[in-house]
Amino acid sequence: MTTVAIPTSAQAPRPATKTTSIATSTVQVAKRALFRYFRSPQLVVLGTIQGALFLLIFRYVFGGAINVHGASYVNFLVPGFVTTGILFTGQGGATAIAEDLQQGFVDRLKSLPVPRSCFLAGRAIADTVWTTWGLLVAIAVGLGVGFRPTGPAAGDLAALGLCVLFGFAFEWLFLVVGLYAGSPQAAQGMAFLVFPLTFVSSAYVPVSSMPGWLQAFAEHQPVTFMVGAVRALTLGPDSAKQLGHSAGYFTAWALVWAAGTVLVFAPLAVRKYRRS
Repeated sequence: MTTVAIPTSAQAPRPATKTTSIATSTVQVAKRALFRYFRSPQLVVLGTIQGALFLLIFRYVFGGAINVHGASYVNFLVPGFVTTGILFTGQGGATAIAEDLQQGFVDRLKSLPVPRSCFLAGRAIADTVWTTWGLLVAIAVGLGVGFRPTGPAAGDLAALGLCVLFGFAFEWLFLVVGLYAGSPQAAQGMAFLVFPLTFVSSAYVPVSSMPGWLQAFAEHQPVTFMVGAVRALTLGPDSAKQLGHSAGYFTAWALVWAAGTVLVFAPLAVRKYRRS
């Protein structure tokens, strides 16, 4: 009589676990993050109102006391306002990733058969889309208070693309802040440390009006180069005399700073995420 061997549990074949592709996983993480933003209408409404009030204060309260040689203050102000708005909007990414860590979403995601890199990539994409939305709102408000670009339309589109790229680069800094913060409240406070960069720059006042010891820093920090690039691209070639350099000069340095920011903070974010 023939004996049929029945495989034990140790010998039984295990079903293969199918890993979702990195593209699909990244898109799903990004969609979840965006849905969380837009399902909180107060974020959209309050962010828009705060940005508009901030611009109106500078335009109509401080604008009369600030003298800009060779240009109207509104055309000087709005490119700086739009550019620095990237940092204000991007701070929300630090708080959001801290919330994901605290609420256990990252732990649940790591237990699933998905590439681990999809979380950081999806968050970076979603927060960049959110920043782009904030850029469009800031541009609309700027046009409403009297900003009129005088350069070619191609320059306006290039400035918008550069702002989106700059927002993506700084998003990695905010991801690092959120990963290291430990709580949403701490992340919000730590992200606020980039706030001085917006004012110690050429965004709202000419650098020449600052004390000499402060001018050296203000002239060579990334926000100043980014603001200069946006101004030069939107105001046209005639702005080179006022700004001191051409659009190509400012754009090149802005791209260098954006690339350097990603090269420094993306590895830090990946390292911390793997250890979290």
